[in-house]
Amino acid sequence: MNFLELVAPNGLFSDGDWIEKKDQDESGRVRLIQLADIGICFFKDKSAKFVTEAKAQALNCTFLQKGDILIARLPDPLGRACIFPLDGKYITAVDVAIVRITRQDISPKYIIYLINSPSFRAEIKKFESGTTRKRISRKNLDKIQFDIPPFPVQERIVSRIEELFSQLDAGVAELKTAKERLKVYRQAVVSAAYPALTDENTRRLSDIAEITGGITKGRKFENSETVYLPYLRVANVQNGYLDLTEIKKIQLKKSETEKYLLKFGDVLYTEGGDRDKLGRGTIWRNEIENCVHQNHVFKARVDAERALPLYVAYWSMGTSARNYFYAKGKQSVNLASINKTVLSMLPIPLVSVERQKQVVAEIEAKLSVCDSIEKTVDTALQQAEALRQSILKSVFEGGLIDNEA
Repeated sequence: MNFLELVAPNGLFSDGDWIEKKDQDESGRVRLIQLADIGICFFKDKSAKFVTEAKAQALNCTFLQKGDILIARLPDPLGRACIFPLDGKYITAVDVAIVRITRQDISPKYIIYLINSPSFRAEIKKFESGTTRKRISRKNLDKIQFDIPPFPVQERIVSRIEELFSQLDAGVAELKTAKERLKVYRQAVVSAAYPALTDENTRRLSDIAEITGGITKGRKFENSETVYLPYLRVANVQNGYLDLTEIKKIQLKKSETEKYLLKFGDVLYTEGGDRDKLGRGTIWRNEIENCVHQNHVFKARVDAERALPLYVAYWSMGTSARNYFYAKGKQSVNLASINKTVLSMLPIPLVSVERQKQVVAEIEAKLSVCDSIEKTVDTALQQAEALRQSILKSVFEGGLIDNEA
């Protein structure tokens, strides 16, 4: 059996619609379902693109129905599929194939688990195309042959898979809860290590550091010698760590390089975002050569004779600093922000450098334990996803259900 035979006689097997940026309208009532919404066996519900109903009708779009199967024709991974769970006005992007089954002898859940199984993935790989980014056409999807057992067997297989997945999901939920608790514990560790703020020890960040804003994008450079350098965006600067998965380059005057260049020990702070994440940041350790920062990321270059950069960085991650930024943030419609003045006024309990070394050592000793636990949790989460594939492999390549029969 192939997909066209699966959906016969009154079903649907088609691609989504070609929706260009000019077709989109944030005031529209028809949501565009995208590749980002499609998970492995589940709907992620992440996208937020819309078109008007008039535009969807003018483009002759295919409206989704609750229960449709959506197959991603681009990775990652290629061919992942889920059941569309929503009621209302929805269309989907052209790189998503729609499978609509109207037959009473076919379980859509069975088909979903089949499509996401390792054996089906292997078949998809035979028909993929592309060099830099793999894809599979709907025509090639329809070349894949598969067997469908009688409906009672489908139901029995689905029931067993969902029983095992439910147990797995419960374990994953506990692991994710453990990760969230580690975040809380990290902040508590940091906060507990510092002396309380007093009239005698309180200093402002600007008292012990030079604070600099970053480069504004989109500037004009007439008659100026320029260079392109890697730069940090808000997305790169997280609370306590850097996410360097994607690093972009920015144009700036060659004469500005020294002003914006990051140096080892610079403490980084974000200007905007969710209110509870304002001022998040970490320390720069020359992870990237000749790197600068965007205007939405501040750097504080600490006077090493007065304070340790790590002492300042860890303090900025603690409860007192987080509460300060939350209280001082300026809220707009969608985002909150702080400015250089607010950051400059951040209160810090300044003690002797020797005492600062003790505080940093205490924090790092306890955080190293957290890191070890988190690594164990992350490994377990990865193993859980591998186990999910193992369950599907056991079902569809013979063994699990047969052995239980």
